[in-house]
Amino acid sequence: MSVLVYIELQEGSFKKKSLEAVNYAHKTAQIFGGQVIAVVAGQAANAAELGQYGAQQVINVPALAQNVNALHTAECLKNLVQEHNAHTVVIPFDINGKAISPILAAQLKAGLVAGCVDYPKNDGGLVVKKTVFSGKAFSYVKVSSPVRVLSIVPNSHPVENIGGTAEVKEYAFSANASTPAINKVKEDVIKGEVPLSDAELVVSGGRGMKGPENWGILEDLAKALGATLACSRPVADSHWRPHHEHVGQTGGTIRPNLYIACGISGAIQHLAGVNNSKTIVVINTDPEAPFFKAADYGIVGDVFEVVPKLTEAINRLK
Repeated sequence: MSVLVYIELQEGSFKKKSLEAVNYAHKTAQIFGGQVIAVVAGQAANAAELGQYGAQQVINVPALAQNVNALHTAECLKNLVQEHNAHTVVIPFDINGKAISPILAAQLKAGLVAGCVDYPKNDGGLVVKKTVFSGKAFSYVKVSSPVRVLSIVPNSHPVENIGGTAEVKEYAFSANASTPAINKVKEDVIKGEVPLSDAELVVSGGRGMKGPENWGILEDLAKALGATLACSRPVADSHWRPHHEHVGQTGGTIRPNLYIACGISGAIQHLAGVNNSKTIVVINTDPEAPFFKAADYGIVGDVFEVVPKLTEAINRLK
């Protein structure tokens, strides 16, 4: 018996959410038994390091390195589940995980819980907590199938170095000829930035910034904090900022430790993507802005006056 965990590489390194997933798989194995097997999409030179986060075995799959194909990846994972008699598959709940996990669950006839935010419990079967209604409530789901697929919301669990070593192997995967293949992908890879899904500190701007030429003050604040930039949908739709920075119901869903919203009113569609942030700070001139109801701290003021002073104060402290 085993617990499989699927992880990806970013510029040759493991993403934070992947290490969280390995930790999650380790906790699951402690409760339900079995060894943790990490399946790496690509060839990781430092694969053995995953042993420090709970993996007993790491399987590099070079064939999955080029362009994530959800059908191919699900087929590969299905083969490994059957080969290693896995009872649980753990996958990060990101853009690729959202595509891979339902396909894999259907192929395995496995129960799927998407968006898990807590470690599973054994209560006459696997029971796990997940968010519902765009993050406004929680649900506890019991899975009774022999195999289950769990996708884990990034930043829901701390990365814990537990020590240990992992055996590294390679799996020569060849996709079924009848499975559709991706022939070409537009090269639009964002490099050198912390992905929003992994970011612990986020500075975000909305229409209150009045134009792309004013984003410099948010960039300065983000630099002072070591934070990642984000924006609301109207900003992305107006092409003030790139679409990969868009957070909300129709964009990315994030759970940073700190989310600073500048000039964002806080429509329900935006809140759906950020309301699980540990601490929310809102800066807005409108004291009636809906975002203040969700904020832990609020400043009623002009972002063009408040943000530079906040940046100055942070730099002084540093």
